[in-house]
Amino acid sequence: MSKQTKSLHWADIYADKIIREKGEKDVYTCASGITPSGTVHIGNFREIISVDLVVKALREKGKNVRFIYSWDDYDVFRKVPKNMPKPELLETYLRKPITSVPDTNEKWDNYAQANEKAVEALLPVVGIVPEYLYQAKRYQKGMYAEGLRRALEKKEEIKAILNNFRSTPLADDWFPVSVFSNFTGKDTTTVLAWDGKWGLTYRDDETMQEETVDLRETSAVKLPWRIDWPMRWAFEGVDFEPAGKDHHSEGGSFDTSKDIVLLFDGTPPVSFQYDFISIKGRGGKISSSTGEVVSLPDVLEVYTPEVTRYLFAGTRPNTEFAISFDLDVLKIYEDYDSCERIYFGLQAANEKRKAKETRIYELSQVGEIPKEPSYQIPFRHLCNLLQVHSGDADAVIASLPDVLPSQVERLRQRCTCAYRWITTYSPEDFRWVLRTQEDPLADLSEVQKDAIVALADSVAHLEDFTEKEFSEEIYAIAKRFEINPPEFFSICYQVLIAKERGPKLAGFIKTCGKEKILPILERYK
Repeated sequence: MSKQTKSLHWADIYADKIIREKGEKDVYTCASGITPSGTVHIGNFREIISVDLVVKALREKGKNVRFIYSWDDYDVFRKVPKNMPKPELLETYLRKPITSVPDTNEKWDNYAQANEKAVEALLPVVGIVPEYLYQAKRYQKGMYAEGLRRALEKKEEIKAILNNFRSTPLADDWFPVSVFSNFTGKDTTTVLAWDGKWGLTYRDDETMQEETVDLRETSAVKLPWRIDWPMRWAFEGVDFEPAGKDHHSEGGSFDTSKDIVLLFDGTPPVSFQYDFISIKGRGGKISSSTGEVVSLPDVLEVYTPEVTRYLFAGTRPNTEFAISFDLDVLKIYEDYDSCERIYFGLQAANEKRKAKETRIYELSQVGEIPKEPSYQIPFRHLCNLLQVHSGDADAVIASLPDVLPSQVERLRQRCTCAYRWITTYSPEDFRWVLRTQEDPLADLSEVQKDAIVALADSVAHLEDFTEKEFSEEIYAIAKRFEINPPEFFSICYQVLIAKERGPKLAGFIKTCGKEKILPILERYK
């Protein structure tokens, strides 16, 4: 596919824009980041993967790219999420840096690290491997001492920029830095004076103690978000970083940062606004602070890594969409399979659609693009096969004679997701379990029992029927015993799965096979 055709995808369009606006460079720096104040949710993941897709597009254009992901873990612990154990203990750490807060699950050194490591372990699964920057360590090592001093030197210019977007001007004694007290560890402090060089004096507002610290040596001083963000753009030479629509709103942190970065001798990065994600059936913005979130592990329970990437690669970032766990899951897998078929020329598409779907498929892959399509099996049919085999993916794969060795691993991943969906998220009428010898018999009349026995006789020769022929046989049995077909179907489902309805009967029986179906029916002889 030509470069011109590829540029139709938004990731390629932004890659071209970065090169055009930033000029030819040895290395382009693309950035993302978040405060690990709670479970990192799928809304946060939208930013990570949006950057990854642009990084991928830049690299495919032959560019060297540094992809940095900042953990803003020197931010203040402001609120205890609902989903954390020992909330009373966590309350005692409010207003301290989140790296000072303990991990109450007792797995990691601190609360921030617990949230960070959960994400870092999983991102490679979806093909994302950034360089992680831990801001608490960087501040504590004095890496930003020059940035802190520059902010103090440019105090009045920064204040003027911030006041342009404020209804109430900042106070005359405002300083562009905040301090974590060396007495209490909290940010409940007031900056009193700066000596024009490296000395900063502050007061702890709880103990009323005062102290002067050296910006080159202290780990107590940091920049507030609206100044910290542009300072780091300049420090890292960031060329591209998107942000949510809260940051991109008029007067938001991106508006102020693109002016403040100039005071640090930097330039604003190329950016775009990405929209929020909701969960199907639950409106509103997802929030880490409430603890009521859907995280990447939750999504990967239902969607394979490639389909997870497809959800984002196939949607423009400024479009709001919902992550679905309901029947939409069937359609999403169907759409992904269609995209794959178009890529491999197995499904017809006009030139425009082929170009679009081809690029989406390429960006959806983890690692190298496969040489052949995955095993194309409808998701719902796969769910039925898994229920036939009680969730045994190997048994399902063994029952499909035309699976290529190179397709097995991808099919096994899909089996795992399908079984989790059918057992956890699917509507109740999608779920069933074949009756066993120990289950009670269905309450049938003598005529109904005779019809079931006749069905058993036909199932004994199941291999002699095509699915269509067997469907006709079922109708013939119903007619022979003068039972309305809908009623006979209902009787069969009661006998087989103890439900009034179920999968298409002839195909269902053929899928299960006579070895599983015949013993159930013969109980009525």
